[in-house]
Amino acid sequence: MRRLPVAPDRLLAAVFALALLSAAFLTLHETMHPFVVSVLQPVAYAALWLFLGIYGGATLFWTYELVQSHREYEPPDVVYGPEACQIRILTVDAEDVVQETVDAIPDGVAPGERHVIAEAPIDVAGATVHVVPDSFTCDASDKGRALEWARRELSCEREFVLFLDEDTHVREFEGFPDADVVQFREWPEYTGSTLAFWCELVRIGYQAEQQGFGLPGVPLYAWGGGIAVRASVEDDVGWAYPTLIEDTVFVWRAVLEHGAEYVVLPDRFRNQAPPSVRALVEQRRRWLAGSLRDEPVLPKRYWALFALRNVTWAFSPVAPFLLLFLGLLPGTMPYRGLYHVLSWGLLAYTLVWLVRAWRYYGGLGYRHLLAVPLYPLVVSLHSLGAAWGLVDEPEGFERTEKE
Repeated sequence: MRRLPVAPDRLLAAVFALALLSAAFLTLHETMHPFVVSVLQPVAYAALWLFLGIYGGATLFWTYELVQSHREYEPPDVVYGPEACQIRILTVDAEDVVQETVDAIPDGVAPGERHVIAEAPIDVAGATVHVVPDSFTCDASDKGRALEWARRELSCEREFVLFLDEDTHVREFEGFPDADVVQFREWPEYTGSTLAFWCELVRIGYQAEQQGFGLPGVPLYAWGGGIAVRASVEDDVGWAYPTLIEDTVFVWRAVLEHGAEYVVLPDRFRNQAPPSVRALVEQRRRWLAGSLRDEPVLPKRYWALFALRNVTWAFSPVAPFLLLFLGLLPGTMPYRGLYHVLSWGLLAYTLVWLVRAWRYYGGLGYRHLLAVPLYPLVVSLHSLGAAWGLVDEPEGFERTEKE
């Protein structure tokens, strides 16, 4: 196995995994010696309460973020129109997908400011295609390398550079506020895999917290498929940084090292949900592994928060089985009734994410209501990639294929 960085997340996950294994071993071996039972039983009880505490803490923080954003968030005033940006679309060689993205660009963006940054020659009408030469090298790789090449080679006379993924369809928007980094919201569309789309609903519902990221100053993550950066700030920060999550790390460095102002707009750009569960799992794996590797970019006060959130996400599939452990453990667990109530309450509370996604989309087809009774399966699939990334990093940036 590849050498993994020792992150607080992995230390916490290792302790919790060992404790849960003790609990599982205890439930499956009722004929063990009484002394062994007396030793493992407190460990099992502590493990169950530890997970509940971690999960509850992460849920409370998310709720706090959501409440604060509703109380304090106000969309910033638009100062610059859509014409104040240069658009850069990142792709490898997805010609047909990029063509649809270019066709969806609003008329307000100047025709001469539409650029496609590709790894291979492609033909796209209505935009200028630039191919990153194989000879170009920098500290970044894959998408970050292409972004850095474009920063160095393309001059920008506009106020902002608006970065889009190859599948991002820009809907009509008013423009940009007077800020350094402007985050647009995303609107994943169904692309053939119902389970993958349901997992995206869970993620979008959870990302209701995103509109409050401008309040504390340092966003917890960013979506590079629809983000505008002031051209002067992009030059100051640059993309030459070795990371799997180039969009999020760029924003962290811009805010922390260069004092950039970050805001979130309510405008939503359409993009594609992963086309398969496998693609979704690989995507989540990269996100989790990348956040672990680059946590040191953040101030230390954020490390504990990230550890709680990452471990909670990775261990979410375990949650439905905790109640099973309770029924099989020998002896009487202290405050067993309270544990039951809190466990069921937290499990039910996660359905709020699905409800919020439903509201975000303004309603969906009735067949997607099946995500509610199948919610434990959906949450497990959504978390599977995170659990994989916690123990095994990907070799590099694996592109998610688009339809």
